[in-house]
Amino acid sequence: MKRYIILGILFTVIGVLNAQDKIASLRNNLLHDDTHSVLVVSHRADWRNAPENSLQAIKNCIAMGVDMVEIDLKKTKDGQLILLHDKTIDRTTTGKGKPEDYTLAELRQFRLRNGAGHKTDHVIPTFEEVMTLCKGKILVNVDKGYDYFKDAYAILEKTGTVQQCIMKAGLPYEQVRMENGGVLEKMIFMPVINLHKDGAETIIDGYMKNLKPVAYELVFDNDGEEVQRLIKKVRDSGAKVFINSLWAELCGGHYDDRAVEQNEPDESWGWIIGQGVKLIQTDRPQQLLKYLRERKLHD
Repeated sequence: MKRYIILGILFTVIGVLNAQDKIASLRNNLLHDDTHSVLVVSHRADWRNAPENSLQAIKNCIAMGVDMVEIDLKKTKDGQLILLHDKTIDRTTTGKGKPEDYTLAELRQFRLRNGAGHKTDHVIPTFEEVMTLCKGKILVNVDKGYDYFKDAYAILEKTGTVQQCIMKAGLPYEQVRMENGGVLEKMIFMPVINLHKDGAETIIDGYMKNLKPVAYELVFDNDGEEVQRLIKKVRDSGAKVFINSLWAELCGGHYDDRAVEQNEPDESWGWIIGQGVKLIQTDRPQQLLKYLRERKLHD
């Protein structure tokens, strides 16, 4: 009996060490690695095969080898952080109304809908449940969650996952510093910059001068010379570039459906990779992983 106990402890320790190694490897790839490898970020997790922002959708991403999941946060009536993209629960659950009008227990009475709008057995997860699931397995990108920056950081500390989560916002440095200066430098923060809008370069310069972010999420509705100049400027600063291939207006027309439905992956993902990006956010994680692996740009 004692031997089995020792073996159980040994396997547990090995599992913990393997998890630590995985996250350390992903963080190194994001923070320090200068290779041409590309990290895959799955939008609202694997929403084509499970309800968006659900535990199952995240489990699917972990299983397929995705590097990072993108999630969205809202807060309940009783102060619980949950995963939800919209301002209401109407589209994604069997309920109706705003999440802040319900307690967590009340929200658990509803069921999540899948991508086709059909009821499933899944319920809205809490941010704590999600980070507990992701711990040691996959990086997490909090998109719609800036309003809960400090609350989210408290959950990350509680679950021991500060090192594997990225917070972001499409706001100038000065505003982010004023509102969240206490936790801004304790975790990875990624500014979101709309390159095709007036003042984009001024916002970039503000971050370069004051924070030197690890990465920038760059959004652009065209792929003209000015957009490419700003992409290069960010990359030349030493920061990583994060580009969305979700739909055309986010990446100058080099989007997922062009790769998959029009069978032009080199003109979509290939063009994005050619800009020297480190992270691609996609709605087609399995196909993007295959594309990258064939080109030896992903393990």
